[in-house]
Amino acid sequence: MVNDSMNSSWQSTFQAIGRPLVDTTFVVIDLETTGGAPHLGAGITEIGAVKICRGETVGEFETFIDPGHPIPAYITELTSITDEMVFQSPTIAQVFPSLLEFLGHPDTTVLVAQNAPFDLSFLTHAARAHDFEWPKFPVLDTAIIARKVLTRDEVPNCKLGTLAEFFGTQTTPNHRALDDARATVDVFHGLLERLGSHDIYTLEELNNFGKKVKKPKSPE
Repeated sequence: MVNDSMNSSWQSTFQAIGRPLVDTTFVVIDLETTGGAPHLGAGITEIGAVKICRGETVGEFETFIDPGHPIPAYITELTSITDEMVFQSPTIAQVFPSLLEFLGHPDTTVLVAQNAPFDLSFLTHAARAHDFEWPKFPVLDTAIIARKVLTRDEVPNCKLGTLAEFFGTQTTPNHRALDDARATVDVFHGLLERLGSHDIYTLEELNNFGKKVKKPKSPE
């Protein structure tokens, strides 16, 4: 028979092996771009990022980027970012050193984004194009986490606007990088509270949470 103190000790030891979410530094990042895919020639027009730790904002990063080509009209209509706004802004190559400094080291920083593959595709593509080494940051996707902890009765979809409304974010998403990053911060905090109810307290537990076990095929 194992007593409660031994159970508690075992759980604490197990969780100590992982990276505690409560002590982790997260950088929530959002990009605005001229299109949907970097390999099709789209470029970054704006970067917004918020660094948080223990529920507090400890830094913000915001800059326009000169994408090197005109911004399509439909993108301007969506984001309100015009060619005039990015005129004489730094290129992504010029911004990368300061961005990497802000992000920090992958041993201490976890990146967070809404639909993370989109943002990461642009950042890693730009890193390769300009000979920067992209650090192997752990990455969390708020859309994926939301699908695991929220029900269809709570939200009809996991778009940022829907999640922002559900969690009552202080900033309304508006397709501008820093505002969307700030809204994602509030969504992320709401999701972390939900994860606590599932006894998810470390990064490793979160990464393993909700993984589906393949069921054997039924006999034909």
